[in-house]
Amino acid sequence: MFDNLPLWPARASTTAGSVDALYIFLVALSLFVSVAIFTMICIFALRYRQRKGREAEQVEGSTILELTWSAIPLAIFLFIFAWGAVVYFKERTPPRGATQIYVVAKQWMWKLQHEEGQREINELHVPVGRDVEMIMTSQDVIHSFYVPAFRIKQDVLPGRYTTLWFHATRSGTYHLFCAEYCGTQHSGMIGQVVVLEPAQYEAWLSGGLASGSLASNGQNIFQQLGCVTCHRSDTQGRGPNLVGLFGKRVPLEDGRTVIADENYVRESILNPSAKIVSGFKPIMPVFQGLVSEEQLNALIAYIKSLNQPPAGAAATPSLVSPSTKPQEPKE
Repeated sequence: MFDNLPLWPARASTTAGSVDALYIFLVALSLFVSVAIFTMICIFALRYRQRKGREAEQVEGSTILELTWSAIPLAIFLFIFAWGAVVYFKERTPPRGATQIYVVAKQWMWKLQHEEGQREINELHVPVGRDVEMIMTSQDVIHSFYVPAFRIKQDVLPGRYTTLWFHATRSGTYHLFCAEYCGTQHSGMIGQVVVLEPAQYEAWLSGGLASGSLASNGQNIFQQLGCVTCHRSDTQGRGPNLVGLFGKRVPLEDGRTVIADENYVRESILNPSAKIVSGFKPIMPVFQGLVSEEQLNALIAYIKSLNQPPAGAAATPSLVSPSTKPQEPKE
């Protein structure tokens, strides 16, 4: 019903309706309270205006009245808080199995890469009816990924990853903005999200120029940097075994445990001495300034792909470089 209203973006995601409902409730509540206060001011101003023969009288407080106008606003505020918390956690908890897209923001463009390897700039193609998770970082300053039609907005920070997700419900082309002032050309940091039907999306994927999947590119970088010499799956490894690592708890040398998520893997590559894994020595070199944000994304995608698949699925990619794999004996 709001699609034809001026300045009201179309609803094109599963969370748009809940965000709109909360917003409309807040606006309606504010209008009701404002009108009620203004009306009471007018009534009291007219009824108790200054007149001859009438003097002001001291009015004693009422405990019941005090409790009433304290308890009712408190209940309303708690209701708003609970409603907002439900919407927030729903928007900030990506469903399992969501399609992952890596985003690198920089002045003044959006660089995006799909798991299949396709790269885009200031344009994002996604399928309708599928959960999509955005894993985002900034190359320079703080940006903010904002798609009004999806009712999603998330700050994109340098030096770490932030995430958000959406489930597009309508095909079409929608605006993409940077909602955080990021420099002189901030207003020009715009793009579009193109939502396609599943068959159209698969055709777009197959027609793109991709040099391998993001994980396979990460495997190549992993071997080129020599990571395979230490992070082995056998007992000769001088670094932690990365197979099945992602998403698990990692014990540290100082007694703490951390979750091996994107930010942990990123920090372990750029500044490996920040969190030393229990049982290992701090011998890993620092890769800060040696790998780009795109290469970091590929390495993280590769480490994710090393998690053990369900029974009957394809084998996990090997940590050992093809050149170092044992050769089968010739007959």
